[in-house]
Amino acid sequence: MPGPRPPPASRAPNSRRTSTASSASQGKATRSGALPGSPGAVQVFDDEGKNVTPLPLFQPDPNAAVPRTHGSSISTTKSGLDETEPQQDPALSLSAVQQEGEAALTEAELEQRVEIVLSETATLRMLDLPSALLSTEAEQAHRLLERNRIYEEICKAKIGSEYFEEKMVQTFCGAAKTKEVQCESITMAEKGMMVTSWDLDNSLPASGAEPAETEEPKTPAGKSSKSPTAAEHSQAVAAPSATESAAPARSHEEQECHSRAILTSAKLQQDLVVMERILMENIFQPKLAVYRQIPVLIEPVVTSDTEVEEDEEDEDEEEKDEEEQEETADPDQSPAEGAGPRLEQLWSYRCDLTRAHSVSSMAWNRVNPDLLAVGYREFVSRDQKKGLACCWSLKNPMWPERIFRCEHGVTAVDFSLASPNLLAVGMANGRVAIYDVRSREDAALLDSSASLNKHKGPVWQLRWVEQDRGPTAGDKEERLMCISGDGRMTQWFIQQRLDCSDVMKFKRTESGKKNLPGERERKSEGPISQQAAGMCFDFHPEDTDVFLAGTEEGHIYCCSCSGKEQILGTYRGHKGPVYKVTWNPSSTEMFLSCSADWSILLWHRDCHTPLLTFTSVTAFVHDIKWAPKSALVFAAVNEKRVEIWDLSVSIFHPVLSCAASPEGNLSSLLFARNAECLLLGDSCGQVGVWQLHSLAVPSTDQVGSLRDIVAPAGAV
Repeated sequence: MPGPRPPPASRAPNSRRTSTASSASQGKATRSGALPGSPGAVQVFDDEGKNVTPLPLFQPDPNAAVPRTHGSSISTTKSGLDETEPQQDPALSLSAVQQEGEAALTEAELEQRVEIVLSETATLRMLDLPSALLSTEAEQAHRLLERNRIYEEICKAKIGSEYFEEKMVQTFCGAAKTKEVQCESITMAEKGMMVTSWDLDNSLPASGAEPAETEEPKTPAGKSSKSPTAAEHSQAVAAPSATESAAPARSHEEQECHSRAILTSAKLQQDLVVMERILMENIFQPKLAVYRQIPVLIEPVVTSDTEVEEDEEDEDEEEKDEEEQEETADPDQSPAEGAGPRLEQLWSYRCDLTRAHSVSSMAWNRVNPDLLAVGYREFVSRDQKKGLACCWSLKNPMWPERIFRCEHGVTAVDFSLASPNLLAVGMANGRVAIYDVRSREDAALLDSSASLNKHKGPVWQLRWVEQDRGPTAGDKEERLMCISGDGRMTQWFIQQRLDCSDVMKFKRTESGKKNLPGERERKSEGPISQQAAGMCFDFHPEDTDVFLAGTEEGHIYCCSCSGKEQILGTYRGHKGPVYKVTWNPSSTEMFLSCSADWSILLWHRDCHTPLLTFTSVTAFVHDIKWAPKSALVFAAVNEKRVEIWDLSVSIFHPVLSCAASPEGNLSSLLFARNAECLLLGDSCGQVGVWQLHSLAVPSTDQVGSLRDIVAPAGAV
């Protein structure tokens, strides 16, 4: 367009640049040109031939004078789309302005700056969709809330109203549609898994978000990708590697400390003990029920008719096998066994710790009848090894509740009656120790190592005995009595330390054999030791001042703890060491003794020669015990067999004789206190619990019958 170039327009600081509010400006121009009679005018027509030329923003009033000062502002006061004013031909108005400007403006005025202010035109809305949501801060918020409240009241009022009829026209909600869904039947299954502390620790880092690995950008061949420099790359890699290496190290240490704290916590150990006892009771429930003489729980098994028939056939076969086994029984058993007791093993107290040890002694707790103390010793090539003192409970037959490790073999154990938590232990080196079973520590509560009067030989037997302290009836004191291989019977006092005093010293006696007529008198050779080794003792059940003591010489002494004459009588009958002596609990004037000379002797207190001699096999008799519920029944163990003798049935043969330990030799026995069971200890470190069936029932005339049986035998 010819003419001088207008100066650049400057924008006002608060003005905004907009486009012309005309739909024709967005159309496509197809033809342009100048109308005749109006040089320089440009018109735009669309494809249909309509004039879509943009209207000018400024339409000056031809009657008004236009100021021509520097910096004057020209504003558009009327829009080209104003429908109230008559529209003029845009070509004519534009040409008129141009002609007027060319005639009125000079070159100096054209060089001056002109400020043009652009303002936004009115907004035309073709479609208005109001929003369903409104801010609580808006002006119309209170009105909308009021409408919602009214609507809620109407909804509540229509329920139960007599003016409301349930019809489709008056309901706010649409009609309900019946829908049916068909799917597969739902199956449920229970699944479980074992989770360790390691799995729990690993689940924590696995649940967290792991950092994504950075990948190198892949670029097509022939194109270079922008990569960091070598220094930047080394810094970017070095920093994460240091932190990543430190974090796993700290986490690993924290996990180890956390796991160690969990495993060593007292709560976990207590829970494990409870869980272990529950499992043991489930496993040994039938055996424990028989031991406690309660019904055995049998789970019902649902089987079909064919399975029931098969089970009946199996039961018939088992009954036939049992009959055959009874017919082919051990020929060594006595013929009177069918009418006497029989043994059935329930379980054994044993573990890997007690293997290769020999059971030396057993003792029940005086208050808790389910707690058993067992002493273990080990002899290999005549060398005394370390021993054990274990406390077993019926709640866990597979592992002892307490384990006390001793430097030497344990030869005797016994629980206190006044303090049931105290366990006295005698050892092969003469040491006497007292342990507290309530403590889980292995250290002894009291020890005789510091005593100046301690034993020099093995402590073969010890027992807590109640003795009278004065003339007052019922004033008794419990004391610990021990007999040792150094020939001493001692009484121990529990004070700040463990100390003892001698009750009796056993001296060797010369042989009472007389020389025949004409035989020269032999010179008596002096013994190596003047003391006779003590092997066993037993206090009278009624008189606690009188006790029996067996020695290595084979003699049995009846002694008194008080009085001038300590030895009341001497019983000679054994040709070997006396291993055990025991009073009859019912007939308190009778007692039994067993020895290494393969014999068991029955004595009367007033008779210094044995009344009866029981011998069945040529083997050492290590232990004997009277039955707690019968005055005529006693049990004895030799190296290979256990024997049950019933004097009312026979005084020549035992009513039961069987091998109860095929692996090792039997060493000790003990009757159960609250059950008809017999405990047998052997040289393999196990204590078998055997059910004793058909044991003789105690009666009031058994004491008299025992005297009737013994009297003719003693007369013979």
